[in-house]
Formats: sequence, C-alpha cells, structure tokens
Amino acid sequence: MVGVVSLVVAAIVGLSVPSDTATGLKTQVCRILHPLSGADACASGDYADGGGGDGDGGDGGGGDDTFTPNGDDPFEPARCLLSQDQTKDTVVIQIVFIKISSSETVKLQQWSDGTVTLERVHDNAGGVSASISAGIPGLKDWGGSAKLSGTYLAGSGSGGQWLFNGNKTGNPQADLEANLADAQKFAAYLRQNEGCRYQAGYNPGANMGACQQDAASRKPDLEPELAPDVDITKTTVEASGSASFGGKFKGNGKTGKDSGKSDGPKDLGKISGEIVSGTMTEDVVVMRHNSGMNAGKITFIYTFTVKGTAGAGGQATGERMQQVAVTYDAAAYDQEEADGADHHPEKLVITTSQESGGGGGFKGEVGANAGPVTIDVGGGGGSYDTEIHTETAELILDNDADSTSVEDWLRGRGDDPAKNPLPSPSDAAEAPDDDASPLERLLHDKGKLSKLDYKANTDWWNASLGIGYGVSAGQFSLGFKLFGIEITHESKNQTITGDPTYATAPTSGGTRPWVEWKNCTQTKPIPT
Repeated sequence: MVGVVSLVVAAIVGLSVPSDTATGLKTQVCRILHPLSGADACASGDYADGGGGDGDGGDGGGGDDTFTPNGDDPFEPARCLLSQDQTKDTVVIQIVFIKISSSETVKLQQWSDGTVTLERVHDNAGGVSASISAGIPGLKDWGGSAKLSGTYLAGSGSGGQWLFNGNKTGNPQADLEANLADAQKFAAYLRQNEGCRYQAGYNPGANMGACQQDAASRKPDLEPELAPDVDITKTTVEASGSASFGGKFKGNGKTGKDSGKSDGPKDLGKISGEIVSGTMTEDVVVMRHNSGMNAGKITFIYTFTVKGTAGAGGQATGERMQQVAVTYDAAAYDQEEADGADHHPEKLVITTSQESGGGGGFKGEVGANAGPVTIDVGGGGGSYDTEIHTETAELILDNDADSTSVEDWLRGRGDDPAKNPLPSPSDAAEAPDDDASPLERLLHDKGKLSKLDYKANTDWWNASLGIGYGVSAGQFSLGFKLFGIEITHESKNQTITGDPTYATAPTSGGTRPWVEWKNCTQTKPIPT
C-alpha cells in the first residue's frame, strides 16, 4: 500500500499520468451511453468513448454559440472566463461498504463580454466504498500507517445557471460591473429564500409570507434569464491513498490496580497527521438541457483528474485534469439510439489544465481503541495559493464529414480511437505530422485554440467521525470502517493573469501563431 501511495503521489508531483495506470475513455463512457449493452460489449470494442469534464479546472472560450467574436478572425473565441468564485459543501456518510454523498456547488463567474453567470448545482450520489489501512513495520509505534481506498458512486444532480446580461451599454467593463452587482443581489435573494424554507421546516408557525417578501425585496432591478432545467446523471470512480504519522497512547497492561500483573502494554489510541495523499478520479456526467440557452441539447462530459497533497503544517498541492465534452441534438440522439443508427455530434470541447502551488494547512485525526473497535475524530483546514494553466480546443461540427470524424474517434472506430492522454490544444497549433489522425488534423485546421493562466486561492476545512474495527497481526494492524461521517467545505477564487492568447489560422508553413486574445483582454476582472 505504501508503494501504491508513492506511485499516486509521484504521478502528481510530475503532473503527468503514467501510461500504465491512465484510463482511456472507452469503457467508462460506453457504459453510460449504452447501459443495456453490458461491460462485455464495451470491452470488446463494439462501442467506444464520449464524454468530457465538469469544467472545474477552468474554462476557455466558454463554448456558448450565442456569442459571436468582436473581431474579424473566425478563429478567435468569443469570450473567456475572467474570474470565478466557487464554494462547495459536501457531506459523506458511510455505513460499512455503503457510501452516500450530498454536495452543493455554487459558482459566480465573470466573462470578458461583460456578462455574469451564477450557477448552483446540488448532487446526490450513492455507491460502495472499501478501504484498508495498515501500520508500517518499524514505525508502528509512532503511528506510521498507509491507507488505500476505492469508491464507486452513481447519482443525479439538479440545478441551474442564471445569466446576467441585462446591462448593455456597449462598454463591456461597465456592463460587467453592473451585471456583477445584479448577480450578487440575486445570490443574496436565493440564500435568504432558502433560509425561509428552512425556517418553515423547523417552525411551521413561522410567517413565511413576511420572510419571502423580505427576500424578494433584495432582487436586482434587472432579473436574470430563467435558469435552465437540466437533468444531470453522474458516475464517479475514485482510487486514493494516503500516509500518516503520529504517536500512540499505550497503557501499562496491568489486569488489576494492585495486582502487579501485566499483560504487556496495550494500545489505547493515537494522534496522527496526514503527510501525503493522492487521488485519481474519473467522472462521467450526462447533462440534458430542457430549457435555457442550450435547450434541446444533450452533453456527455468526461473528466480524468489526478490530485495530491504533501506536507504536514505546510502543504504542497498539484493537480492535472483532462476533459472532453461532446454535445448532440437531444431529439436526434434519442431517435438514433432507438434506431441503432450512428450519432451526429454538433460540438466537441477538449480542455486540459495543470495546477500547482502550496500553503499552510493540516489534516489529522485522534483515535481511541476499545478492544477491536476504534473511534476516530479527524479534521483540519488551511489555505493555499496555486497557479492554473488551462488550454482549450473547441470544434463546431457544422457538416457531416467533421461530425463523423469526431464520432469515429469517440466510438473507437478507425486507427486512432480516443485514449489517454488526450490531444493537446498546444500540439494542435503545430504543423501536423504525416501520420496525424483525422481528429488531430481537424483540430489543427478548424479548432478554436486558446491558452489561459489563473492565480487561485483555496480555503478549506474538514471534520470527520469514524467508528471502525481493527485487528493486529504482528507488525501490521488492519482495519475497516463500520460507520463514518465527513463534512468538507471548500471556497476557491481564481482570477485570470498573464497574457491570454489564441491560435490564428494556419500559415503556409502549417503552424498556427499564438496572438493576443483581444476578446479576453478588453475587460478586467472585478475583485469580489
């Protein structure tokens, strides 16, 4: 287990994904797209991939077809993400091998075209989780241990995104300031209105009318567009490991107060701190838009993330994310599924991001033993600063030939199926080799390629309670969790920095030069 933890953390330190442990898109997305076909059909290659990511690593052009570039270059994306404030609260309950998770994520995003979006999504998931921990020989008395765990979660989510674009003066900076003020007012209204419903839950006699009336008075003068009705289905596969060190409490082992007899020292409990951890996560998300700007569309999103932290008292963190999002017309997709016909994607977005940095923080636990039963109380918190580099390639598939090329790549047909690592947006700006795949040529010839850098600050805290069962065998101690509850809060702010660039049209030599992204630099983010 120590070796597994070391491999996971080593992959993160290098911000790379080892080829022998990286997982391709084929099997996971096949099971989402074709739930009735079974794992055997997926593994046999009858189907292949689709999907993408949830976008937490950063957005490039935004992928919103309703916005058009201000300049004359068709390769320049219409807008970029300037700033994002994200808050995520998660509660996880585990009973033996059954795991239940509930989380709420709120994002406030500022865009370079002067618009602001407020997104709120609530996810519920259930599944199975197994973990095992072992003391490290020679370090057992100091609390040296390693943990390895695996999780499979499937669930659903609901929520919406409100678009604030009612202020249109012709000056994107002025519009951004006004739209942001409206978004903040609307967010305050949502919070208070939620409080009214909570108050009614524990006090049925509460004056709901007055409470909601006061909340409504906080709405902005220009209300946002209605939130889209989005059906979300999500599955998660997670592998994680951690190592912790500390100290143990030992009793004298005497059988009676005055007997003088001793059975040897007994473990009474421990105090330990986590010094290194690593996580590899695969998410598959299906979003069906029933209303809003993307009404009638269905998007399959796949994310592969490697993340790790190291250090006690002061933490270093690193993360690498790869994501693919493919969008279809929902009605056409459903009919093609019923007919067993090929699908015709309308848009493909590939995003990669790398994040690294560090700061202060600590995560640990205190445990007490009562025979084979252990009770652990844990927690921690901290704040760290990171730098994020994001690259995006966006393809609008407006003809059958391009759509078929992307679908063949996603489904694993042809000589170059979708795999890990994904095609790099940076590589797509270079002249393609003679053996370049159809998708690589399509990204080079028609893709909107962009690069963005962000500075981010993350504040977090965590609290947990666990009841476990453990046994000792020589130098080793093994155990698993009978019941556990964990609460995590994370608040992250990221702001654009550096020089945003995009790749222009291919030159005679085949390369695509990187130039200033004026649609991105025309507006400055507003501190919140």
